[in-house]
Amino acid sequence: MNTTKSHVFHRMLGSEIPTAVRGDGAYLFDDTGKRYLDASGGPAVSCLGHSHPAVIRAIKAQIDTLPYAYSGLFTTPPMEELADLLIKDAPGDLDRVLIVSSGSEAMEASLKLARQYYLETGQPERTRVIARRQSYHGNTLGALATGGNMTRRTPYEPLLMKVAHVAPCYAYRDRRPEETEEAYAGRLAQELEATIQSVGPGNVMAFVAETVAGATLGSVPAVPGYFKRIRETCDRHGILLILDEVMCGMGRTGSYYACEQEGIAPDIVTVAKGLGGGYQPVGAVIASARIHNAIRQGSGVLRHGHTYLGHTTACAAALAVQKVIREEKLLDNVKSKGAMLAAALQERFGNHHHVGDIRGRGLFWSLELVRDRASKEPFDTARKLGERINVEALERGLICYPMSGTIDGKRGDHVSLAPPFNATAAHIEEAVDKLGQAVDAAVGRA
Repeated sequence: MNTTKSHVFHRMLGSEIPTAVRGDGAYLFDDTGKRYLDASGGPAVSCLGHSHPAVIRAIKAQIDTLPYAYSGLFTTPPMEELADLLIKDAPGDLDRVLIVSSGSEAMEASLKLARQYYLETGQPERTRVIARRQSYHGNTLGALATGGNMTRRTPYEPLLMKVAHVAPCYAYRDRRPEETEEAYAGRLAQELEATIQSVGPGNVMAFVAETVAGATLGSVPAVPGYFKRIRETCDRHGILLILDEVMCGMGRTGSYYACEQEGIAPDIVTVAKGLGGGYQPVGAVIASARIHNAIRQGSGVLRHGHTYLGHTTACAAALAVQKVIREEKLLDNVKSKGAMLAAALQERFGNHHHVGDIRGRGLFWSLELVRDRASKEPFDTARKLGERINVEALERGLICYPMSGTIDGKRGDHVSLAPPFNATAAHIEEAVDKLGQAVDAAVGRA
């Protein structure tokens, strides 16, 4: 469709985009009948593909029974059951669930929840947030301020609250040649400590990080021991640790909560994309018993709310998605097909002159593209390599997730794959083959 003739306020004005009309498993079809392998789930959303019958049945049944009830007045069975299921598998003392409608909303609610916790515990001076550069936490103003995506932040800087940013855990570019992973993790923890001292330990309310870096940096897991050092630093100063698992959580990296693989538990964690798999707009804030108890024993009122908190049909959809993941033992498939995807990417791109790094975990992998592999020099930003890869991939019937500005918001490009949890070996093979074609074509024209 030519968007200049549409009354929809499209995201890319004046461009030609396909019209999606049908989904079948891992594939989408447009109105011409062309088939696309959705090997990224959009932005890592469609964890069960596009037509899982159990989820569709659950949504239809819920709409027949009760589409919506205002959570300020009622609770509902799907909201209660979903919360129980999320807490059953949650690490640490995570104990309470707030169901929202998106990842951005989850982060916004988390920041407000952290603030209320300190008000309830007699620490009103704690107002400051520390986060990481080259992070992404959502597009609402609080979430945007917290994130470190400079391209998205810059137009709105005058509207954003003041947030201190430290370096991400980005070993490919930032770990020094002589530095062990342990020493690198220690250096990053020291930077956080120095930033806390600069802001004032008694002024900081939260440190926010993606457990596995998402869209802005491209599927970057932390080096071993990093999050344990971060957890220790936060505990030493009474600072809440908020982990953003909107993209990497709910099974995407091989465990329900990505932080399980780091051996830690946060005070608050946000989830969204893999929670409902795109079948309904839904996200969640999952908070510790300590935070809940402070509010219950204090004012007794959560000072946050939206009309669609705990939306009944959205809860039913998310509950169905989560039940399918467990009943079909899809975490096992995430691990096995994730290993297959990693091996296939290594075979296809391991010696590619323009692929500097292959990284990821589970079914969440990215390639960082470089002009020169030896020097790690990125492509000229004017060449818009990410956009070119997207065009070439769609032409070949592949949906992937390219991004530019990887290094500092301006320079660098990467492309991500996030196939559905029920992906087959054939899907993995097709995705890597078509991605190879798209990368080679885009680089050749760049």
